[in-house]
Amino acid sequence: MVVSENVLKWALRFYPPLLFQRIWVIRFEKDFRGVKVKVNKSLINNNYNNSIFGGTIFAAADPFYPLLFHQLLTHKGYQVRVWLKSAEIKYLKPGRTDLFFNINITDADIEEVEQVLNTIGKHTKTYPIEMYNKQNELCVFVNSEIYIRNLNLGDNNSVSI
Repeated sequence: MVVSENVLKWALRFYPPLLFQRIWVIRFEKDFRGVKVKVNKSLINNNYNNSIFGGTIFAAADPFYPLLFHQLLTHKGYQVRVWLKSAEIKYLKPGRTDLFFNINITDADIEEVEQVLNTIGKHTKTYPIEMYNKQNELCVFVNSEIYIRNLNLGDNNSVSI
């Protein structure tokens, strides 16, 4: 579904899996080239060690690369299937305050994806996410492996990898 940056921001702010985990979309960049997200520390997602529950942090990293690539490519006329194929998370420091992260997709990223989608039809690549606390200290590093399939090329309705 093609939506605007503002519509998607508000839809995700009230999407229960993100809302109840206290994951807040601050803004989507123009043309879905990026997103800024805040993970609010609260009683709802506080763990035994008085830091943000790791599942909340992992949930925050999960949807954004697929959403960005899906919207970006759909706005360009592609019919795609995009999902998080795998992820690796490294907790470097406890999230004792709110956490923040930015994702940015470059022109080079887009060109690479389009070139592969137009020739091979499917693209898999790992993209990083770094989450920082209020003191701008790196607390979490996530490698998100994103799978993108061009549904416009032949019979690609099956999900074979």
